[in-house]
Amino acid sequence: MEQITSFLPILLMIVVVYLFMIRPQMKRQKDEKKFGEALKRGDRVITKSGLHGKILELNESTVVIDGGAGKMIFERSALSLELTKKLNEPVKPAVVKKK
Repeated sequence: MEQITSFLPILLMIVVVYLFMIRPQMKRQKDEKKFGEALKRGDRVITKSGLHGKILELNESTVVIDGGAGKMIFERSALSLELTKKLNEPVKPAVVKKK
């Protein structure tokens, strides 16, 4: 019985590491894969380096983006955020509380 109780903290640490580190990383990778597959021509995106642009061409592993200064080629994995949906969302009016 003592052997099981001495092994319990190690088992608990493994479970905690899985729940707080490995599982969220796997979810993030899955979301990034879905994001990369959902891209299409005309989408406005932000790269991981912060460049804003519009997708002109999509290839197997690369994307051609018009960033205002000309056309640039990026890897699909370098794209961070898709802005087209966010730009088309209606703006919620600010609520002002009266005193």
